[in-house]
Amino acid sequence: MREQQILVTRTSMPAMEEYMKEIAPLWDSHWITNMGVKHREFRALLAEYLKLKGPESLDLLVNGHMSLELTLQAMDLQGEVITTPFTFASTTHAIVRNGLEPVFCDIDPVTFTMDCSRLEGLITDRTCAILPVHVFGNICNINEIGRIARKYELKVVYDAAHAFGEEVNGTGVGNFGDASIFSFHATKVFNTIEGGASCFQDPEMGARLYDLKNFGIHGPDEVSAVGANAKMNEFCAAMGICNLRHIDEEIEKRKAVDERYRLRLEGINGLQMKCIQAEVKQNYAYFPVLFDEGEFGASRAEVFAALERRHVFARKYFHPLTNRFSAFHGKYKDDETPVARHVSQRILCLPIYADLDLETVDEICDAVLSCSEQGGLIM
Repeated sequence: MREQQILVTRTSMPAMEEYMKEIAPLWDSHWITNMGVKHREFRALLAEYLKLKGPESLDLLVNGHMSLELTLQAMDLQGEVITTPFTFASTTHAIVRNGLEPVFCDIDPVTFTMDCSRLEGLITDRTCAILPVHVFGNICNINEIGRIARKYELKVVYDAAHAFGEEVNGTGVGNFGDASIFSFHATKVFNTIEGGASCFQDPEMGARLYDLKNFGIHGPDEVSAVGANAKMNEFCAAMGICNLRHIDEEIEKRKAVDERYRLRLEGINGLQMKCIQAEVKQNYAYFPVLFDEGEFGASRAEVFAALERRHVFARKYFHPLTNRFSAFHGKYKDDETPVARHVSQRILCLPIYADLDLETVDEICDAVLSCSEQGGLIM
């Protein structure tokens, strides 16, 4: 029996010596926050990697959630925002915390992203924006969302927390919509320990976002707006600089893990794996599997328990749906999003990270397949 725990992900980190070298100048300058040298350097490098127009097209923030929440606030929206319930809590909470009303659109059963065929029917005279989510690195139907948004003059903000470094036909995903939000949390493909970024098209919106993240301060004697404190510090920026040097290598390692899972699990009745979008440059952020108990012979719960007994900890991303959170006290109903509910009840994300060795991937696959062969009774 394996003793070491295998979690659904593990943080990628540079060599300690590399990070120490990167942060050493901070002991000389004593400038460890407030948009210092590392912050400015990382912002420029990140804009280049994401294929944005330039550093002026993004801002760095303390985390992905505040990037989203403050970006919505910077747009000065009122009314309803159409989004998806098949996402992390942050997406819905950012809407609600801005005094906006989330309206939930169902998802596509293949990509798990917003079902654009249902989108237009949800638009009312109170709709102000669309907040789609790129899920597990699957990219939304950006062309159709853009068409609908232009038709009804709606803002579009993409939650791109799962899509770092991805491209659609050579265009970086941060270039779509009015804004795109990235998370650099420790569990993501790319991390700055904690951190996030907002990419935007309108420089005026970028200026408002800066005010919101830095108290509206524009000099020692000038505070021209009411804002919060959501600045990325120099230590996180330095980690970003280090990890950006290795990100392509890390993604290649993840690709090898993804390919081994597919080699072992493709063609198995009752298993649906993440689709591959031919036009998308993948980052291999997650490896979700959908379990059809009737065909596979075991439920998600049985597979989850069997893996847990082997000290392998998969995750039920995303369950529950955000429109089922107890925090909303039954305000929303998941019967309005039946596909999302179906997926949420059957999905399991298997471990994937750069340092996950292929022998361990085979052990995980053996455990999953044994559930089907033995009705989930693995000891």
